[in-house]
Amino acid sequence: MAKVALVLGSGGARGLAQIGAIEVLKEHGHEIAAIAGTSVGALVGGLEAVGKLEEYRDWILTFKQRDVLFMMDPALGSGGLVKAEKVFTTMRELYGDAQIEDLPFPYTAVATDIGARREVWFQSGPLDVAVRASVSIPGFFMPVVVNGRLLVDGGVVNPVPMEPLLATQADFTMAVTLSGGAPKDVSSSPAKESAKPQPSSQWGARFSKIASGIWDNDFVNGIIQKFHKDDAQSEEPELSAWDQAIEPPPDGLSIAKVMSLTFDTMGSMLTRYRMAAQVPDVLVEVPESSAATMDFHKGEELIALGRSLTEEALDKYELEQG
Repeated sequence: MAKVALVLGSGGARGLAQIGAIEVLKEHGHEIAAIAGTSVGALVGGLEAVGKLEEYRDWILTFKQRDVLFMMDPALGSGGLVKAEKVFTTMRELYGDAQIEDLPFPYTAVATDIGARREVWFQSGPLDVAVRASVSIPGFFMPVVVNGRLLVDGGVVNPVPMEPLLATQADFTMAVTLSGGAPKDVSSSPAKESAKPQPSSQWGARFSKIASGIWDNDFVNGIIQKFHKDDAQSEEPELSAWDQAIEPPPDGLSIAKVMSLTFDTMGSMLTRYRMAAQVPDVLVEVPESSAATMDFHKGEELIALGRSLTEEALDKYELEQG
């Protein structure tokens, strides 16, 4: 039996894959020595710490898409789109009055203090409060104030919290990130582009190749169709450069969709930088394309995905270790 320091990243509903990852980890006979989690990773890690992950799994597997909408009660004018009080009430019931310092292993929930512009590690106190702060996705959920700190999702600054586990006595570290599967030609270096409108023949293929790894095909095709201009139309003299280049976004691009894509983009970039500095022994990368931020009705397929990806990663690691 090996002791594992487990890192659980941020990524909304894709975090359900972390349930499958933990199941496989334990089936391989490994023992969790410590958990550090951001956002949904903090939620899943906390449930494992209090022995309620299986109960949560059974509950989430009952979700249909309409159930997700029902749980997300509006919170307009309150710093977020939804209150999600039904979700957080269930979360508090599962955690009970658990205190972080009393958990069976060291646990860290990461949040972001947007007033002080700094990362916050919760390593003591009520578990439910720490997780509530860590999962406050900007724009979706209302931020919370804890001890004078205005807190939002930890993924804003640290989507894959390796650092809290550096001193952990463990045989290996495993990280489950939720921003994998980006196209190979996506680069962190700036792209130099002209603001002058170009015919779709010059950018359509490139856009399709990159976007297909991030968004669903219907959304990608909608953007291409919306912005498609033939050469004759784009050269009409009565149209200004602004009118040729700037058009409304494609139909169906909601505020929630924009926020989800923005947060995923930010998380993907930060994950790459963080992972370059701290590399885990075992890395499980759940693709961004597997689910959107609020796709909690996809529990069965996401848990199965987490299981298969973790089996593959652990088998590879165990083979390398002999």
